[in-house]
Amino acid sequence: MRSATGDPSEPMPIKNSAKTRNSKATFAFCLVLGLLAGIGTFTFGYGKGASYLSNQPETCVNCHVMQSHFDSWQQSSHHHVAVCNDCHLPHDKIGKWVVKGDNGFFHSLAFTLGGYSDPIEIKPRNRRVTQSTCVDCHRDFVHALLPAPSQGDMQNCVHCHADVGHAGHGKVDWMHPR
Repeated sequence: MRSATGDPSEPMPIKNSAKTRNSKATFAFCLVLGLLAGIGTFTFGYGKGASYLSNQPETCVNCHVMQSHFDSWQQSSHHHVAVCNDCHLPHDKIGKWVVKGDNGFFHSLAFTLGGYSDPIEIKPRNRRVTQSTCVDCHRDFVHALLPAPSQGDMQNCVHCHADVGHAGHGKVDWMHPR
């Protein structure tokens, strides 16, 4: 066989099948990445994702299941001194964003797939965050109640003060949710 130049001593060019496979894999990867980015962008916009980066309590009622909690917070004794993030997120910057991201992921998953109870119930990890924020804000008053060893147990604040953050939700057993 002769080469494209017609010189019989020059070898025939071989089609590079590896290059073709590589370009197909790259195209497939870019397509999947583009679809995921597009779906993610749409979901973020549709779910008002940017609003969750704020400190506005009204953001919580983007999900209808939170309306009763928002309404009860407006009637609570903490309405004028604390917003949702003050009680439900750690007060250190890194912890705040870690918990916010964790909650955002699991809340959106539960609300999208319908895997949550109505009324919504606090999870043990978030109960620990709330207990920590109570103690952080009221440390001058509760220092005598704090356990001597840092890992010791103490009564959850909401055991006695269940109506403080959400008036009317005091009948919920925060220690042992359903």
